[in-house]
Amino acid sequence: MLGARGEEAAVKLLRRRGYTILCRNYRCPLGELDIVAREGETIVFVEVKTRSTEEYGDPLEAVGWGKQRKLARLAQHFLLTHRLHGSPCRFDVVSVVIGTDGRVHSIDHIPDAFGV
Repeated sequence: MLGARGEEAAVKLLRRRGYTILCRNYRCPLGELDIVAREGETIVFVEVKTRSTEEYGDPLEAVGWGKQRKLARLAQHFLLTHRLHGSPCRFDVVSVVIGTDGRVHSIDHIPDAFGV
């Protein structure tokens, strides 16, 4: 449930910043995208990393090269399936730390976190 709570916090943050949420937990044979949103004309694929502590590093560090490649393949599938393959797109990462008290201790949004 930690991941779901982190995603909910990320959605609230994105909506406050003017993003339109297109879908959450998009699943296909290749895997899952946490959040697909739109900012203006840009389709934004958002990876959410949630932790209960930063003891083992920032959650953003968990989005390495292999994960980026997988997200790119998932995004391509989404764009083709939804007939959006000509749309501008980018990848954002949201890092959420939820303490043992159940409250969001920190949330960081990195727009255009990586390119493919």
